[in-house]
Amino acid sequence: MQKDAYTLILDAIDEGIYRPGDRLVESELAERFGVSRTPVREALQRLETQQMLARDGRSLIVASLDHNQLAELYVVRAELEALAARLAAKHAAPEEVRVLQNMIDEDRGKLNDPEGLSRANRRFHHQVHLASHNRYLVQQLDLVHRSMALLATTSLAVKGRGEAALDEHQAIVDAIREGDGEAAAAALRAHISRAFETRLKLDAAGHGTAGHWAEAL
Repeated sequence: MQKDAYTLILDAIDEGIYRPGDRLVESELAERFGVSRTPVREALQRLETQQMLARDGRSLIVASLDHNQLAELYVVRAELEALAARLAAKHAAPEEVRVLQNMIDEDRGKLNDPEGLSRANRRFHHQVHLASHNRYLVQQLDLVHRSMALLATTSLAVKGRGEAALDEHQAIVDAIREGDGEAAAAALRAHISRAFETRLKLDAAGHGTAGHWAEAL
């Protein structure tokens, strides 16, 4: 199925083709994606309404998150993802648990590839969401993760964070496999908390602002 202009632009932001602060030009987008300018214009207006884009004079740029927005996002994400893990422990099929385990096993081979690990991390979390078997929760988490795309690069490059994150993923999967919803929720919430702490330390050390560090999980 052919993607519309809105989805094409959103995917480009999510994939890091366009990063926070990058200017989006209607004519250039139309040429890049091989569509007319009218659907591109409508897509840009929609993304601006959703606060994925911001005004910089007369130009539209990819938005970034300030410290307060980032903190709010992590609070919501921690609670929604904890709920997803709790439901996954109750509803996930054995095949889904095996897929999650395979993801962790494969991701340990990506520890020297922070960008690849970041993409794999997003896939892992989305698989946990799907294992909740709750379409409304998945929809809400998709919106939250869309906002995470407004963070530019990966803090999984921080020494030791990648390996620690995978160990945290393992604790989540172990709890889901055992059908222990409370343990799964606690493990997921702790995982998000440690990721947020990593980001705060980076900001405090002056290595980046909220708008310049990507998903730390």
